[in-house]
Amino acid sequence: MHSSIPVVLVLASGRGERFRASGGQGSKLHAPLAGRTVIEHTLAAVQASGLPFHVEDGGHPGMGDSIAAAVQATPDAGGWLVLPADLPLVRPESLRAVAEALERASVVVPVYRGTRGHPVAFAREHGDALQALAGADGAAAIVRGSLALRLELDDPGIVTDIDTVEDLARAERLLATR
Repeated sequence: MHSSIPVVLVLASGRGERFRASGGQGSKLHAPLAGRTVIEHTLAAVQASGLPFHVEDGGHPGMGDSIAAAVQATPDAGGWLVLPADLPLVRPESLRAVAEALERASVVVPVYRGTRGHPVAFAREHGDALQALAGADGAAAIVRGSLALRLELDDPGIVTDIDTVEDLARAERLLATR
């Protein structure tokens, strides 16, 4: 029996090479940010959204591989919201808004002031294609091949990912102004 509720796929498999190259120590997901780690902030938002979630941290070689493994691990999901774990400022309301928009389209791409962000959502009908993904491009080809709904959200957190120590400092400043 499939649920109609989409599952948030928190992708935590990346190697964080750009973060270390910028001077960061260790995993960007475990870097301190306002008293918690980056991934703790992300997971707190996911939990506060009330949506079911799955953390994919199997050390996959690319985002496509991570998405495929996460979809395979959640076969009864009503759809999927693909959320890289390095988006610590994403708001719970944004996650819920993207999930609700899946009722109107099979692919939903959130947008903040013209910039595409995450989570990108996919209806169940894309399950086979998502499970077939591999490599670094993630699900970009599925998005391009669909009539994706662009959902404007007033949430800079959907585009604030942590790739460098500069990104971490910017996120810290943004959190301080909330």
